Amino acid sequence: MNLPNKLTLLRVFLIPVFLVMIYVDAIPFHFLWALVVFAAASFTDMLDGKIARKQGLVTNFGKFLDPLADKVLVITALLVFVELEEFRMSAIPLIIIVAREFMVSGLRLLAAEEGVVVAAGIWGKLKTAFTMVTIVGVMLYLTVCFDFGVQVPGFVPTWILGALIWISTVLTIISGVLYLKGCWAYIDSDK
Repeated sequence: MNLPNKLTLLRVFLIPVFLVMIYVDAIPFHFLWALVVFAAASFTDMLDGKIARKQGLVTNFGKFLDPLADKVLVITALLVFVELEEFRMSAIPLIIIVAREFMVSGLRLLAAEEGVVVAAGIWGKLKTAFTMVTIVGVMLYLTVCFDFGVQVPGFVPTWILGALIWISTVLTIISGVLYLKGCWAYIDSDK
């Protein structure tokens, strides 16, 4: 297994560590540790792709596992935000994001039946990167306010972080529509 694929697997293994850090408030500075784990997992996403392209180590396994690892990481964090008492996110963006991910996964399966592995496009990568930055922003807010007890103006979680979540959702919709358009040839209602 090459280094980019190992980094992708590391991202998958960091997901339960993130969950432990964000939920176990008996751990001192647990939001800070969750932020560090999420940021490290997000960094592996950037790093594995750069290494794979630069060193010619792009594999079908990586094309499959990398976006799957991204989906699970992002959906895990957003799902936590829907139920987290310290920062409650609306379930609507999460539903839109999950629906897009199911659609894309289904389209990938259809393309795979035709022998085609569909890699993530630029809009999907932009959506993932922006959403990860948004999640880091929420984690930073949780760390500052609840681990360190710093008061921040109420508009920060309500307006700024809320706007970032909705921008991520809009990027999700755009990338999903473009993905559907690009994979339309693999959809055959007669099969």
